[in-house]
Formats: sequence, C-alpha cells, structure tokens
Amino acid sequence: MASIDTSMSAEQLTDAFRAFNQLSEDLSNSYQGLEEQVAKLHQELAAARSERLKTLEEKEALAARLQQILAALPAAIVILDESSKIVDCNAQANNFLGESLVGLQWDKLAQERLLAVVDNPLERQLLNGLRVTIISSSLSETAEQIIVLSDVSAMNVLQESLNQKKHLSAMGEMVASMAHQVRTPLSTAILYASQLSHPAVTEEKRQRFSQKILERLHYLERQVNDMLVFAKEGRLAMEAFSLQVLIDSINVSVSEILAAKNIHFQVQNNCAVDLMNGNADALHGAIMNLINNGLDAISDEGRIDCFVEQLDSQTIIIKIADSGMGMEAVQLKRIFEPFYTTRTAGTGLGLAVVDSVVKAHGGKISCQSKVGVGTEFQMELKCVEQDFAPNLSTESIK
Repeated sequence: MASIDTSMSAEQLTDAFRAFNQLSEDLSNSYQGLEEQVAKLHQELAAARSERLKTLEEKEALAARLQQILAALPAAIVILDESSKIVDCNAQANNFLGESLVGLQWDKLAQERLLAVVDNPLERQLLNGLRVTIISSSLSETAEQIIVLSDVSAMNVLQESLNQKKHLSAMGEMVASMAHQVRTPLSTAILYASQLSHPAVTEEKRQRFSQKILERLHYLERQVNDMLVFAKEGRLAMEAFSLQVLIDSINVSVSEILAAKNIHFQVQNNCAVDLMNGNADALHGAIMNLINNGLDAISDEGRIDCFVEQLDSQTIIIKIADSGMGMEAVQLKRIFEPFYTTRTAGTGLGLAVVDSVVKAHGGKISCQSKVGVGTEFQMELKCVEQDFAPNLSTESIK
C-alpha cells in the first residue's frame, strides 16, 4: 500500500513539474510578446513624437512667417477683445496710431487719433496727415474683432491728378464752345450799338436797341461767370452775408430781365434766419441760372416762383418753380452733366455750375419736371450762420 502511495506521489510531482515548466514556458513566451509590444509601442511613440515635433516646427515656421507678413504689411492691423480693448497690433499700427497701443480702448483712441474727413465720410485722417480707410471684421471662433487701416493717401493724389486732367480736358472743351457762344451775342451787341448813333434811328428804336444790347451783355456776363465758377471746381471763398440782401439782389436782376416779358415772378422768404456763411455772388449766379432756365422754358406768358425755407439749424431750402414746357425723364438724368444741353445756343455749363456751387456749400440739388406742366429745382444749402428773429417777406415782380 505504501508503494502505491509513493508511486502516485511521484506521478503527481512529475505532473506538477510538467505544469510548472509549461507555465514557465507560457510566461516566458508572454513576456517575450510583451517585450515585443513594448518595443513596438516605443517605436510608434518615437514616430508620433517625431511627427508631432515636425508639425510643431512647421506651425512655428508658419507662425513666424505670418508674423513677418503682418509686420511687413503696409496696412495697420489691430485686434480687439470683446470689450473693444486692443490686445494686439502690428508695426504699421504703431506707425499710424502711436506706440503702446495694447491695452488702450479702441473707441477712445479712434476718436482722438482718427479725424473725420469732410469731403469723404468713408475716410479718416491720421494726426500725421495721412488718409486711411477702416475695415472691421469679427473673428469666427472668438469674440475678438480685427480692424484694418489702409493708407489711401497715394490713391487720393492719383485720383486728384486724374480729376485735374479731366477738368483741364473739360476746360478745353468749354473754351472751344465758349468761343462761339461769346462771339455770337457780342457781334449782335456790336451791331445794335453801331445803330444807336445813326441819325435816322428813332427814339423808340434806340430804346429797343438798348434793350437788346443789355440782354446780350447779361448773357455774356452769365457765360463768363459760369466759366469762372466751373474753373474753380467749386472751391469758393466763404464769408458772412445777408440772405435778405441776396434775395433783394435777385429781385433787381430779375426785374431788369422781365422789363419786356409777360412773366410773373415772386420770391417768398419763409426763413427765420438772415445771417449766412457762404459765397453770395456764386449763389446769386446759381439762382439766376435756374431762373433764366425757367424764362427760356416759358414761351409766351407764365410765372416763376422762388421759395426760401429753413430745414434745420444749419440748412435752408431754396425752391425755384416755373410754369414752362417741362422736361422728359431722359433729359432729367443728364441735366447736371457739364456741356449737356438741348438748346442750340447754350454751352451746357449752367446747371453743372449750379450743382458745383451747391456742393461747395455742403448741400445738394434735385429737380422734378413734367412735360407741359413745368419744372421745380430744390437746393439744400448748409449755410446758416446764426439764428435771428423771423424775417418773413414776400415780394413779386411782373
């Protein structure tokens, strides 16, 4: 019985050793596999790290490149946070707006260092005299905002040069047209003047010839005044003047013209101010241009009305309406173009000069017309200098 137990114990021990050996072999194989996996992970990690370093280097190179581009840009770049405070800017921004911009409030900075430009509301003037345009855009992923200021000074100089060349070209065209327009009435005036001293001419004819000479001289005066104003391109000397004095001078000029015409003229001044700032002579010429257009549009008899009203504390409105033949829509689109005219005896400068004078006074002009009914021009002029007590008057001439 003891030998059987011994034999079984030996077999069990052998099985145990065999199982231990198998387990050791399995553990050894697992360890070897684990080492291979660790080695593979090390390789993958090294490759990933290398790729990440490469990507990081590329991003750093790109960032450096972008920084160089931003620094070299001729435009000023300003970055604002959600509270409109400057958080970053490029070198050109410092050149435009001054040093140490970061941390400043943009609204206050813009108010102090970006001056409004009268002749172009889309531009601003820097303290050094340069003109810039401003474009803003929001960054999509953040609440930040980017401001771009572009220098347009050189472009403005080129545009001014181009405008001058166009103006010189227009002046040449005008001179060629004026040569004919001046020669004809001048010859007529000379002809009538030569008849005044003839002994056979009756007193009635002398009066008629004198009236014809005066008409031709007034015509020449208007042509010369138009030419001078057009040559100045709207650059007029501004000074204080009385609105009522201007209206009185219009009445005097119109009364001379209407001496032999069956046309009723009325001026109604509903303006509560009298002291203006502008060029009274240029305004007189512009108003007379519109009145003369109305006179030409009236064939036999009719009326011309002039209304003066106050729009606001800075602006007055002058309306001139006639009962003439009116204009077609196609004519209305071009009436303010230089040298555009529908009359054979005209330079086409009159309304272009009126438009130039109105713009020089910070205003605008519009026209409404209907064939067979008449035409009305409306001028808005920003020329009010100071408020006074109401000075309302109505004057008429027939």
